[in-house]
Amino acid sequence: MIVEIITPDKKVFAGEANLVLVPGTKGAFEILNNHAPIISTLGKGRVKVIDSGNTEHFFDIDGGLVENKGNKIIILAESV
Repeated sequence: MIVEIITPDKKVFAGEANLVLVPGTKGAFEILNNHAPIISTLGKGRVKVIDSGNTEHFFDIDGGLVENKGNKIIILAESV
């Protein structure tokens, strides 16, 4: 999957991932390859991105939105 994490100031992360864990406002959830399309609000918490080399990236966000469509995930975060 392609993942982008964007704030109003800059693009924080762009790369490939096998798993993305996000802090939804109703609870955390994971997005994997071929996940159904989704748009959700995000609460304050940690975004976890795991790529094919099993490298973990963590980003603490203060809320925002996530969209997944066609194995492309865009996270619009208020701040990181």
